Amino acid sequence: MSFIRVEETSDFSFQNLPYGIFSTSDNPKHRIGVAVGEQILDLSVIKHLFTGPVLSSHHHVFDQPTLNAFMGLGYNAWREARSFIQRLLSTSEPTLRDNSDLRNRAFVPQTSATMHLPAEIGDYTDFYSSRHHATNVGIMFRGKENALMPNWLHLPVGYHGRASSVVVSGTPIRRPMGQMRPDDSKPPEYGHCKLLDFELEMAFFVGSGNALGTPIPISQAHEHIFGMVLMNDWSARDIQKWEYVPLGPFLGKSFGTTISPWVVPMEALMPFIVQNTVQDPKPLPYLLHEDPYTFDIDLFVSIKGQGMDKPTTVCKSNFKYMYWDMKQQLAHHTVNGCNVRPGDLLASGTISGPDPSSFGSMLELCWKGTKTVDLGNGNTRKFLQDGDEVIITGYCQGDGYRVGFGQCSGKVLPPLMV
Repeated sequence: MSFIRVEETSDFSFQNLPYGIFSTSDNPKHRIGVAVGEQILDLSVIKHLFTGPVLSSHHHVFDQPTLNAFMGLGYNAWREARSFIQRLLSTSEPTLRDNSDLRNRAFVPQTSATMHLPAEIGDYTDFYSSRHHATNVGIMFRGKENALMPNWLHLPVGYHGRASSVVVSGTPIRRPMGQMRPDDSKPPEYGHCKLLDFELEMAFFVGSGNALGTPIPISQAHEHIFGMVLMNDWSARDIQKWEYVPLGPFLGKSFGTTISPWVVPMEALMPFIVQNTVQDPKPLPYLLHEDPYTFDIDLFVSIKGQGMDKPTTVCKSNFKYMYWDMKQQLAHHTVNGCNVRPGDLLASGTISGPDPSSFGSMLELCWKGTKTVDLGNGNTRKFLQDGDEVIITGYCQGDGYRVGFGQCSGKVLPPLMV
């Protein structure tokens, strides 16, 4: 265990140790930190202590304003760093525990820190890998008999998102303007989105990448997956419906995507691994693997409207409901020779479970506007209103500890009329 006190319900246990980028009012430089309890360990202060075979010659990565350089060192460097940090924070290690001067310089209260995007995101890909979600949406728009498109059970469907509008938790999201056609018997119209939605997702950061033209085999995919964050891929359903044929989402998605600031390393999630979803038909060989790579992560979405005293939980889901796993997503993404780079972000798609309480979007919760979602005290929603704050949380529950992700939140601002 650690000499740093951590509550049992803290997201940031000694078993977690996620990475993030932070700054403080007295030191505005963006720097790499590790969360433990209510503290942040500033790796730029202790970089000289990394004396392992990989990191001893790469101290500079802990002086960078993003995680990209550290991510790019690869799998062995990540394992070495985590092992050392765990040892450094343990009750039996005196280096930090007994050096009050170093300890005072190395630790920063989380309440004193401002969090930033953990990486410079070069590219962002959003998958569509929840069978429950894809089926629900398909039923709404195509009917039960044609819910899943013919390719869905054969490959992880995805599209290239907009990296420039990925923002860190706490950043407000402006209701988008755009073109839509609410009445199919009339011409399209321009205006503000009226069917604004959240999407409960998770995403992983690519660590070391691959050369252009060289696929990442599924047997090695785990060595390229650095860690995971929570995500809200905000969606303008009315704009999306009119624009998405034939090339897919565009303005209905690109106005904002929110992620949590702390990147939970895959090693921290391994104790919570569960068997992969049984896939029928059997995937093609390049997507086939037997190793479990699905994780038991409890996920929650709450909404706090203007005038509400506290948020109301509208969704309880779990990452284990995914049909296509992260190794399959990365192997498929690169099978054509596409190169991925450190800091690239690959998202799960909306995570919905088998029952209505686990549906991961307002589109499903209100079933395309035919139902209302109760927020308590007479407050109801079908889609999001201006002033609504959407809060996504998630954690793995261990025996007396949690491996959590912190918050992924954003508040809806009114549109800017153009």
